[in-house]
Amino acid sequence: MAKFIYKLQNVLNLKLKMEGQAKEAFSAARMALDEEEEKLQALKDRKRGYEEHARELLNGTLNMLEIESNQNAITVMDGLIAAQALQVQKAEQNLERARVEMTVAMQERKTQEILRERAFEEFLQEENRAESKAIDELTSYTYGQKQGV
Repeated sequence: MAKFIYKLQNVLNLKLKMEGQAKEAFSAARMALDEEEEKLQALKDRKRGYEEHARELLNGTLNMLEIESNQNAITVMDGLIAAQALQVQKAEQNLERARVEMTVAMQERKTQEILRERAFEEFLQEENRAESKAIDELTSYTYGQKQGV
């Protein structure tokens, strides 16, 4: 039996490599999004701490300078949270882009694998036809030899 050689094996190998790179890019984008979300949560926790401190300041003796400083800190935290929310949104967009690229790479790889399977099936059919032809020729030759004796 002849050895099966897929003519587009290099293309399939390239598609496999591209899929691997797309998966790595997706993973990196996921990690970046997680990191940005953690930063956002830390800022929200910090703001919550300032708000609790503001409530404590209003319950005790009123120190206007400290209350004003605390209010400024809360305002600054609002700005930082808004900026970080934009970073989270950008990371989500990057993750979605990476997901789409990974999906496309997986589809292209699967397409090449299907083409390879079809080529292999065709190869097997051709081998079976050749084997049947060889058997028929051998049978005809053997039958002809018996008739000639």
